[in-house]
Amino acid sequence: MTYYILTLLLTLIERFGAMLAMGLLVLSLTPLHKLGVIRKPEPRYRLVLALIFGGFGILGTYGGDVVFESYANLRGVSVITAGLLGGPAVGFGAGLIAGGHRFLIDPGGFSSLPCGLATFLEGCFAGWVHARLRGNSLNWRVALWVGLVGETVHQLMVLTMAKPFEQALELVKVITIPMITVNTFGAVLFVHSLHMLFEYRSRRDSSRIHQILDIANKTVGHLRSGLNRDSARATAAIIWEQVPVAAVDIADTARVLAHMGAGDDHHVSGKALRTRATRRVLRTGVPAFLRSREDIGCDEPSCPLNSAIIVPLRKGGRIVGALKLYGTEDVRLDEVHFELAKGLGDLFSTQLELEDIQIKNQLLARAEIRRLQAQINPHFLFNALNTIGSFCRTKPDRARALLAELARYMRRNLGADGNMALLQAELEQVRSYLEIEKARFGERIRSEVHVDSGLESCLVPALIIQPLVENGVKHGILGREQGGLVRLRVTGGNGLVRVRVEDDGVGMQPERLQALLNGEGEYAGDDHIGVRNCKHRLEQMYGPEHTLRIESVPDAGTRVSFTVPRCFASESMESGPLSSGPCGPGMES
Repeated sequence: MTYYILTLLLTLIERFGAMLAMGLLVLSLTPLHKLGVIRKPEPRYRLVLALIFGGFGILGTYGGDVVFESYANLRGVSVITAGLLGGPAVGFGAGLIAGGHRFLIDPGGFSSLPCGLATFLEGCFAGWVHARLRGNSLNWRVALWVGLVGETVHQLMVLTMAKPFEQALELVKVITIPMITVNTFGAVLFVHSLHMLFEYRSRRDSSRIHQILDIANKTVGHLRSGLNRDSARATAAIIWEQVPVAAVDIADTARVLAHMGAGDDHHVSGKALRTRATRRVLRTGVPAFLRSREDIGCDEPSCPLNSAIIVPLRKGGRIVGALKLYGTEDVRLDEVHFELAKGLGDLFSTQLELEDIQIKNQLLARAEIRRLQAQINPHFLFNALNTIGSFCRTKPDRARALLAELARYMRRNLGADGNMALLQAELEQVRSYLEIEKARFGERIRSEVHVDSGLESCLVPALIIQPLVENGVKHGILGREQGGLVRLRVTGGNGLVRVRVEDDGVGMQPERLQALLNGEGEYAGDDHIGVRNCKHRLEQMYGPEHTLRIESVPDAGTRVSFTVPRCFASESMESGPLSSGPCGPGMES
């Protein structure tokens, strides 16, 4: 009997090896390979999993020899793996298929019912363990204990349910050791093989994602300036450094913008496109993986490029160029390169879209400034001229001085075109405004201006301080018969410039303040000047953490404050003109 048991054990081990190889091959060729180590199968995959493992369970029925009119089998390997991988539904389905098949092939057999029922229960038990462990059951230790318990129960069910008992006892004596051993350790090997397969895929996908993100991070500053020879050359150099290919090529719709690597003697930057395949992708918008020199269609007979991946680059819904990866006899391309190229193509297209968004934001910011200019002038100009006119006869020197202040004010106001301005220029604008208003209202207007030393050459958003001071005068202190004091304080620290305008005027009720921040009636003639405009510009340029903050107490006054990153004009000039926008990271002092 010992010889027979050893022979049966070796037979089961041999056939298990073939079943394991087949199982891993099938799973790797189906969409199920996209599962991860702890990822739960999607509902549409669960039926497929149940069918696959149920089918392996059927094959496992014939994995051994017929012993005492029964089958030494490998069903446990399949149904246990099914339950641990896919959960209760998959374990139930695979167990039902494999166990049902065992009963149906020999309905009258003395061990058919206990063997079929035991297989079904093993699948359900493995699925229950999966649920209890919340999907973390694809572990060889778990498979070991589930296999030992399941196969032990299987043998006990045969011993207690099969009749006659003597025949069942003889059967169990022969098959217990081979079946418990092979099914348990078979499940361990199957589960651990799947675990390693999914871990490998997860690491590979993680590496690919990291590679794409690294390339995207390095290229974003180039492609946001548009698709041109400089940005294409910088982008191609980054890809060439990161991706093992024979050549990298970036083209627009008519010519090569940059080419690095093999074939650079005839694929030359600035020259017309030489391959039929590129023109076809630009025309159809469909990515292509070409595996021969003939498919590429280069008109140079000695071209070394024999494989290519070409993906379109889009901007605003239209195709503006193509990204191309090339292979040679020594450096071959595969599906991984194809997926990588498609991912990069999508990211680069998004980065190119940012150019249009950036241009639109700049135009919008200029439109906001123009609207603010149109809003300030009528509020102020005519009253200033009337005031100056009243001084012409009585105090001509004072009138001339005020005309000079008005000229400076209007020159600054009408000349503001960019997003950014020197703080010193903005302060001159404020001082000119206050001088004119003091001439008009006399002692009713008092002012204090304090600026920390060294901040005058900092950059701040243009036309954003004077409107706030004007609001403090017009809607704050002039609301009192005796007038009041408006203070402007500019301080620095922690890489920020802090601007605060406060008055001791009439203040606002909370509901009025909320309406002001919401922009309700902002452009009406009697409303606060450009508060919503200033708030929106600050948030758009620097983010919500730099928004306009307003505190107001009725009959006590109002305080308006904001912060901007500290950036000096000399630093900003290195990256572009003042109108290019706020200083980027690294420009702060």
